[in-house]
Amino acid sequence: MKCNVMRSIIITFVASLLAVAINVLPVSAEENGEKAAAGISPKVEISFVYQKQTGMGSNQFAVWIEDSSGKYIKTLYATRFTANGGWQRRAQSLPGWVKAAQAVNMTTTEIDAITGATPSSGNLSYVWDCKDKEGNKVPAGEYKYIVEASLRMANRVVCSGTIKTGDQAQQSQAVSEFFGDSESERGMITNVVAKYYP
Repeated sequence: MKCNVMRSIIITFVASLLAVAINVLPVSAEENGEKAAAGISPKVEISFVYQKQTGMGSNQFAVWIEDSSGKYIKTLYATRFTANGGWQRRAQSLPGWVKAAQAVNMTTTEIDAITGATPSSGNLSYVWDCKDKEGNKVPAGEYKYIVEASLRMANRVVCSGTIKTGDQAQQSQAVSEFFGDSESERGMITNVVAKYYP
């Protein structure tokens, strides 16, 4: 009798555990579904080597995202001098970013969220959470990542590439376009790479 009661209790307990497990497990066994259930979001990491320069009119840079048609999506980082109005005092400071991000319309809160002091030399990386500037998730597809840097006064570089978001991991190497005659500062931003993690 005791054995039957004990068996009944165990069977009921196991059945309860199975019911809970079925309700907790994701419906889909696909990797993206599992990651979403675990709270892991897709992201794009943009990394590059930065070599700090000496002298005035240098060491300003910004990192941002556009969609495949060139529509501005979000700024990941901009050096504090330029974002805080330095572009008004020195028009040569990141003109591409100023135009794309419409810096003239940015609020103090928006500026504070993307700026920081000029970093030390080394390997830098900035992460895009696959959301727009309002915090809305963007659809999967092809996006453009851009790193613009003021090398010295009117000399600058724009490093850009495309990365596809969606189900599969991707990697992309940016192409650099230089503006201005000076070549001595062209090592300031090198090896710009984007990696997408679904």
